[in-house]
Amino acid sequence: MASDPKQETAVYTHGHHASVLRSHSWRTVENSAGFLIPYLKDGISLLDCGCGPGTITADFAERIGPSGKVTGLEYAEKVLVEAKASAAKKGVTNVEFVVGDIHNLPFEDNTFDVVFAHQVLQHVGTPIQALREMRRVCKVGGVVAVRDSDYSSFSWFPMLPGLDTWQALYQAIAKHNGGEPNAGRYLTSWARQAGYKRSEVKATASTWCYYSEDEIAWWSDLWAERTLKSAFCTTSLEAKLATMEDLEAISRTWREWGQEEDAWFTLFHGEILCTKE
Repeated sequence: MASDPKQETAVYTHGHHASVLRSHSWRTVENSAGFLIPYLKDGISLLDCGCGPGTITADFAERIGPSGKVTGLEYAEKVLVEAKASAAKKGVTNVEFVVGDIHNLPFEDNTFDVVFAHQVLQHVGTPIQALREMRRVCKVGGVVAVRDSDYSSFSWFPMLPGLDTWQALYQAIAKHNGGEPNAGRYLTSWARQAGYKRSEVKATASTWCYYSEDEIAWWSDLWAERTLKSAFCTTSLEAKLATMEDLEAISRTWREWGQEEDAWFTLFHGEILCTKE
């Protein structure tokens, strides 16, 4: 078991404002971990690193059955209140939640059949070390599964200039915080540097795509609010990356975009499945 103190050096870009957690609570295994579904066998042990509000975690617990065991690990302890509520709402009892650092996982070697991280490596200070730790606690023959977005690859219509400003500002904030907003394209390289052979890594990609009226309203409202009330706002101001006037203009653009009849938005994600041989 790793015994060093916490090693996280980056700041979580999104923060944990209610508008952020509403976005993260939409996530399920089907829409966020579809590439992992074939590996979710009855009775396995699974570690969900950076589990956040726990909706994916609870979904995992339901899918692997009562003889399996899911552990949700989260760096921000206060978010685990919501994660436990997600599990209770789903009625699953084969799940536990712990506080910990992905760079220094509090588990013995070869503990889990599956080790998973969704939208996590883009926010951590040393993603290669995180992957080494995920590999360490994975059993021989098990898999490490990672999915991360790639902000430069996001696409939308109509192409309002204010959304280009939002995208550039997000990149600047994430870099300021010590993260890598385009992590999706780096995953295979990071896996190789973490000790995986090319033959052990399967790479795929997938998207979230928003087009229905409900999806557009939800996504535009979330970002209009996040721009002014979440860590996106506070970091922008504290780091002098934007003014309040800039942020208000971006927020208005999100609401304007949400009213467009042909509004469409897609988010690209890189994915890796790494088998521990």
